[in-house]
Amino acid sequence: MARDPQAALVALNRFGFGARGGASGDFMNAASDPRGFVKAELARPATVLLEAPGLQTTPDLAAALFAYQLEVKEQREAAAKSAAASAESKPKNESPPPAMEKPEASAMAPNGATMNPPGAMKPAKTIPAKPQLNIIQKTYRAEALARIQRATLADCGIVERLVAFWSNHFCISASKGQPARIWAGAFEREAIRPHVLGHFGDMLKAVEQHPAMLFFLDNQQSIGPNSKAGQRSKRGLNENLAREIMELHTLGVGSGYTQGDVTTLARILTGWTYAGRAGRLGEPGSFVFNVNAHEPGTQTLLGRSYPETGLAQGEAALGDIARHPATAKFIATKFARHFVADDPPPALVVRLNDVFRKTDGDLKALALALVDSDEAWQAPMTKIRSPYEYLIAIGRLMARIPEDPGRYLNGLNILGQPLWTPAGPNGFADTNAAWAAPEEMKLRLDIAAQVASRIGDSLDARDLLDIAMSDAASQDTRQTIARAETRQQAFALLLMSPEFQRR
Repeated sequence: MARDPQAALVALNRFGFGARGGASGDFMNAASDPRGFVKAELARPATVLLEAPGLQTTPDLAAALFAYQLEVKEQREAAAKSAAASAESKPKNESPPPAMEKPEASAMAPNGATMNPPGAMKPAKTIPAKPQLNIIQKTYRAEALARIQRATLADCGIVERLVAFWSNHFCISASKGQPARIWAGAFEREAIRPHVLGHFGDMLKAVEQHPAMLFFLDNQQSIGPNSKAGQRSKRGLNENLAREIMELHTLGVGSGYTQGDVTTLARILTGWTYAGRAGRLGEPGSFVFNVNAHEPGTQTLLGRSYPETGLAQGEAALGDIARHPATAKFIATKFARHFVADDPPPALVVRLNDVFRKTDGDLKALALALVDSDEAWQAPMTKIRSPYEYLIAIGRLMARIPEDPGRYLNGLNILGQPLWTPAGPNGFADTNAAWAAPEEMKLRLDIAAQVASRIGDSLDARDLLDIAMSDAASQDTRQTIARAETRQQAFALLLMSPEFQRR
């Protein structure tokens, strides 16, 4: 008998992705020591980094992208030349071909399709070529599969939950363009994962210097007006990166910074770009500091002066913003809201804020403080799983390692959370209002029914209920599943139960 089934459900659902099916024993392990079960994964830093065959670095992906774009360009040019040559070789006074006669009624199939009259030569059957995935989509799917597999196999899943949280906090969108789509997974692997159990300031620097973020927020277009490049081209600042750093990544709205601070940070960050196809500034697809585009002079940001030190000027500014009291409060509130409640307990937010400030933004210490807090275990499980969390939880319960990301990606598209593709730089919403609306739950029911239909009678929902929830399942949930007319219906009901939907 589970020693603390309700705490086990909190450990698995609030902090992780739910229990795995099969012989994992996740629920019993969590019930015997709920907090220890969660913290054990935080003690294994190797679980953060993600390496898999075929996953490449951002510069390697840039080289592949540039080669693909060149190949497409050459194919288009060759096709255009071929069409032009064909048009020139055609006789100018050639009579137009005779109009095709309308088929007689007897030559029409019952459904209106044209049939060949007796004795007529049948046209050659053409088999359309199967579309081939280009390198951009291949990379996107490979990165998605690696991420989904890691989340499916994790013991608890708290590290993968942290990865997803920070990736959404520092989000880019794969819909921005080809570089963003091919770099989306590499951005998470290179800028987010190495720092999930490290320091916030290091993650902030890695994120803002990553080519994917620079491309997403157009900083490669930001030129210091008084720089050499600015004087030559008469181009100016692009404030997108600076604004989102202050509004979404660190200080938060209403924290006291001004539009003047945004403009100043934009000046400080001029020259932060990535090397292009020609590689004049460095390896294509790598972060570089273009001194010719950097705004010269001392800059005053949030009341502090930063002398002209090139790249170091921007790094110093980011370091100070990462340590700003408003950043600690903003991160603590968002962290507690994600894991505990839309309106998190004030005492928990204060405690997380203190830990963030005292440890210089140690994110492992922040996660441990969350797990050690009584509020995180005592708060009612009212948060609705996001679509990503929901689909991963289903895969874990079925104990099936995904070999193709297609169903997950399609499911995420249907449920409104396409992977690495939020509608804006503020990421996907993290409140119940976004995911618990009636139309959203109807879509989840459709997904649950489809999954149940695919597995047929191979899984018994009553057995899975004990694996995933044990004595934490309510009597209503048990009775609802027991009364199902078929195994498929029972499985769909299990996936729609409050214990499975909430965390």
